[in-house]
Amino acid sequence: MSFELNYELLVGVLVLTTAAWSVAARDSYSATVGFVSYGLLLAIVWMQLQAVDVALTEVAIGSGLTGLLLLGAAARLRVAEARVVARPSIALRLVAALACAGISVGLATTVLSLPQPAPSLAAQALAALPATGLGNPVNGVLMAFRAFDTLLEKVVLVLSLVGVWSLAPDLGWTGRPRLLHPFADDGVLRFLARTLPPLGLLLGLHLMWNGADEPGGAFQGATVLAAMWLLVLMAGLGEAPQVRARWLRVAVVAGPATFLAVGLAGMGIAGAFLAYPVSHAKALILFIEVPMMLTIALVLALLVAGPPERTEGP
Repeated sequence: MSFELNYELLVGVLVLTTAAWSVAARDSYSATVGFVSYGLLLAIVWMQLQAVDVALTEVAIGSGLTGLLLLGAAARLRVAEARVVARPSIALRLVAALACAGISVGLATTVLSLPQPAPSLAAQALAALPATGLGNPVNGVLMAFRAFDTLLEKVVLVLSLVGVWSLAPDLGWTGRPRLLHPFADDGVLRFLARTLPPLGLLLGLHLMWNGADEPGGAFQGATVLAAMWLLVLMAGLGEAPQVRARWLRVAVVAGPATFLAVGLAGMGIAGAFLAYPVSHAKALILFIEVPMMLTIALVLALLVAGPPERTEGP
């Protein structure tokens, strides 16, 4: 048996083990740690499948920011969990297990029943990629061939933030989010919050700029920036802005607004909504991605921080 096959079997066993641990863990903090480990192992799986962009997204979103979001939720639930004595009954657990098993079987059946080879537009996308000026086919698909979907995704992000802010009490609407975390204040967090953000800023900008031709993009870069900002907030070295700040609200809508403006301009200069003139396609896509990265970074960080809670004066 080859080394590569042994390695893949080991990763597969670890993925299944961490998934089972996340489900079986009795407290939310342990389950969250298992979930973060599960996401990191999935990124390795995606790398084995040569899907570098998906692996970057899994590390940044699936394991990184989602892990922070769940850790914040675990911190908020810690007091409530300490008071809860009753556990779900065996019957309820059995029903949940059967439901999960049924969904898994359904997904496996769907995947295995796909025709071989599976229908694909990859050849047509690669043939049309030079017209965009981009070297990264994933970015070309997201920003050109399905740009309308990408625009709507950013609008959904902004609406989700509005939904989180709407959970704030009336007296806290003009305040700031209060980020809770379960980490001990032993000085390590503050040290990392002082040393990592400059490197994270450079890495995020590199991922955004490099995404035009190599794996990366605005979303991955924005996630790194959001993680660095959250690290500073969690270490107590900074404060989340007031949600009523005008600059914050402008920055939150800057990405979708720029995307929409370029899309409308395409109706006049390229003959269709969200169409780019061939000679300026790459420049326009980069022009969209800069404010879009700012919007995504702010929205992701503020989603993790939660609704405003502290009442402040004008």
